[in-house]
Amino acid sequence: MKRVYTAQSLIDGQLVVDLLARAGVPSLLFNQNAQGGLGDLPVTPPEVWVKRNFDEEKARRAIREFESRPPPALDKTCGTCLERNPTTFDICWRCDTPLPPGS
Repeated sequence: MKRVYTAQSLIDGQLVVDLLARAGVPSLLFNQNAQGGLGDLPVTPPEVWVKRNFDEEKARRAIREFESRPPPALDKTCGTCLERNPTTFDICWRCDTPLPPGS
């Protein structure tokens, strides 16, 4: 087994495990419960390890591609009044015009 990722949080670690599973790379998440002992204990961040050593490069490549993606748009612009709306809105909050999905 090889460690391929050290996560900032448990959520990040699980996202990477799920990403690798979709890429056909079996992996494990370690130190899941280490953050529950905060206080005098040192904090050990969650780590993702691939089960098969030969999957290491494939996993690292998938992680690099994932990390290099631009962040999703935080808002979308109304085509009628040009007001910015959160991506979760279906209708412009200002002029009630329907917003295109996923834009």
